[in-house]
Amino acid sequence: MNYIHTNYPRPLIRHQFYLTDEQFDVAMSYIDTHYEEVELEYQTVLQQAEEIREYWQEQNKERIADIAKLPPKPEYQAAWQKLQERKAKRAAISQ
Repeated sequence: MNYIHTNYPRPLIRHQFYLTDEQFDVAMSYIDTHYEEVELEYQTVLQQAEEIREYWQEQNKERIADIAKLPPKPEYQAAWQKLQERKAKRAAISQ
């Protein structure tokens, strides 16, 4: 449904899921015929996914904060420094 909502071309949707033309036509026909029901289910799935994301974000808030405080691993030090410089540059530009 994400692909349909964003007007993704139908041939690309078919290829994304490795469907035959017949399989894709049957699926799209079902969606077209039962659009309101499918859309309601899709919205329910999106809501549940958001609730699950929020739950785990809250559960892991302290852990994420602790991880953010950790220094970068030595092999990432150069990339980390470059990232910090870019962040500082963007902050200076936006002010």
